[in-house]
Amino acid sequence: MTITHEGHNRARRRREARTGLAFVAPFALLFLVTFVIPIAVSIRSSFYRAKPSGGGLYGGGELVDTFVGAENYAQVLGNRLFWDGMGRVLLFGAVQIPVMIGAALALALLLDSLLVRRVTIFRLGYFLPYAIPGVVAALVWTYIYSPRMSPINQALEAVGGGIDFFAPGTILGSMANMTTWTFTGYNMLIFLAALQAIPGDLYEAARIDGASEWAVVRRIKVPLVGRAAMLAVLLSIIGTIQLFNEPTVLAAVNPWMGKAYTPMMMAYNSMTGGVSPSGAGPASAISIVMAIGAGLLAAGYAFLQRKTV
Repeated sequence: MTITHEGHNRARRRREARTGLAFVAPFALLFLVTFVIPIAVSIRSSFYRAKPSGGGLYGGGELVDTFVGAENYAQVLGNRLFWDGMGRVLLFGAVQIPVMIGAALALALLLDSLLVRRVTIFRLGYFLPYAIPGVVAALVWTYIYSPRMSPINQALEAVGGGIDFFAPGTILGSMANMTTWTFTGYNMLIFLAALQAIPGDLYEAARIDGASEWAVVRRIKVPLVGRAAMLAVLLSIIGTIQLFNEPTVLAAVNPWMGKAYTPMMMAYNSMTGGVSPSGAGPASAISIVMAIGAGLLAAGYAFLQRKTV
């Protein structure tokens, strides 16, 4: 009887394992095709470069992928344009991320308070900018920033002022405003979900003890959304390193920005031949260096956040 019972248990566990694998298989296949394989191909490509097969002083022949070792990485790390672009996005993130996260948290606290009755309408309104495609949003803001058509400049000129949103000293701020407008609602939903997961008993106990609403916010709500804040900041760091839509659209009307204003622009234009060295190999090397940089920044922030908690 015992042996039969154990045999049934093993058979049941095997059936459960097969059922679990059947549920996981579609995701695993999709993850492999859309994530793992492209990364592997990009890593391999970063060690190759298209070179003429003919040889001689003037080359000649068809372009052939040639193994060049770490040459692509050496050129990326030694390229001043790449580090200038990295400096711009780091400066951009140092200012834009705290402003955006602070605004998102403030909106989430407002919607979670007793002051707002129709939460769904406000939540949809705050989130709506994120639903607009990034290129479309960048085009809209480019129109708003345009010196001759900008309603902002028209209003400022009426009172004797004016701002050049496309000037070298202000264009990063213009991009930061575009990004903040787009992603604040998205991050607000992260904070709002964390706030709504807090047990209501904590609020009731605090109010019974005489805590004001501001004390509830400061001592209960804000500390308990720490993990949500970490997630929002980590996603923002990764997104900042990949800054592309806004500078690309603005570069179309501001040629002085060049084709390597951000590392992502440099990778794209290297792939399409707009930046030298060009081709899939150099572009892949730029992308991988960017990914490593974003990973190090995210890991550093997570480490510091845990040390301060």
